[in-house]
Amino acid sequence: MNILVTGAAGFIGAHCVLRLLRDGHRVCGLDNFNDYYDPQLKRDRVRWVQDQVGEFPLATIDLADAAAVEHLFAREQPQVVINLAAQAGVRYSLDNPKAYLDSNLCGFLNILEACRHHPVEHLIYASSSSVYGANQHTPYSTHDGVNHPLSLYAATKKANELMAHSYSHLFGIPSTGLRFFTVYGPWGRPDMSPIRFAKAIIEGSPLKLFNYGQHQRDFTYIDDIIESIARLIDHPPHLSPNWDREQPDASSSMAPWRIYNIGGEHPVELKDYLALMEKHLGRKANVELLPLQPGDVLNTCADVHELEDDTGFHPRIELDEGLRRFVAWFCDYYLLPIPLASHAAALKRRSL
Repeated sequence: MNILVTGAAGFIGAHCVLRLLRDGHRVCGLDNFNDYYDPQLKRDRVRWVQDQVGEFPLATIDLADAAAVEHLFAREQPQVVINLAAQAGVRYSLDNPKAYLDSNLCGFLNILEACRHHPVEHLIYASSSSVYGANQHTPYSTHDGVNHPLSLYAATKKANELMAHSYSHLFGIPSTGLRFFTVYGPWGRPDMSPIRFAKAIIEGSPLKLFNYGQHQRDFTYIDDIIESIARLIDHPPHLSPNWDREQPDASSSMAPWRIYNIGGEHPVELKDYLALMEKHLGRKANVELLPLQPGDVLNTCADVHELEDDTGFHPRIELDEGLRRFVAWFCDYYLLPIPLASHAAALKRRSL
């Protein structure tokens, strides 16, 4: 198929492009290579993909540029769009809210408009477990309401789901929203906990554990995320004949619109997660225990029955194995030995 992947130089996007090219699809990527974190990591991800499967078209475009997005769709005529581009991060949204308006709302609107004027067979887009917000009912079910987001980031992701629903209803765009749960693995973002924790452990610098390490997170290894996306490509949603307007189901619709959770189903306390990281790095962390931060969700846990029912797949890679693979990549990318025989010598090889 002819597939457009936005955020193609991002963590999930690069892995997604690699898998789709290996599966024989024609892929066009889009990324704006912004400086939310070091763009060199994004360039290195692209090079990693190219080293394995060769060159692929990659447009340097900002989703907020409506004319550029329209031109790309007109030229490429994608059958499937996988929108993984977004301004990520809960805490960053507290200080830089406009970035979320430009990327997550205006940018997503431009994607929807392009899909409207250049009809696609399936639009798949990244949502987030953050939309569950103040909901304390676990495991989180797509049938639950998501009306109490705790951060602007979460609010924009819920808005994306609602925007997609309106375009599915009005223009018949088959759209699938994926609520990702704490994705981790090789080539992850440096603002996410695996790289932050690993760097702090290696440097011996204070590692801040908020809520005194008692948060629970449903960690999901990147390969399980990508397998889920790959299987859902051929499962565009259809009108639900059994959808009841009197008792509306939050996960489906009378429109061709659907929501799935993608999570590991096994939440782990952050202090236990940290212990596994210490084990694989061969060093102890210098832990600083702190109270809960604004915008943080206490616990996450995914109910993935719908994903398994529709695709026959549920995430399978255990956290211990996933972190082992992450640490192997981390030490290779930052030129560190495994195990860390000399902390000082390791830091001389490359500044973190």
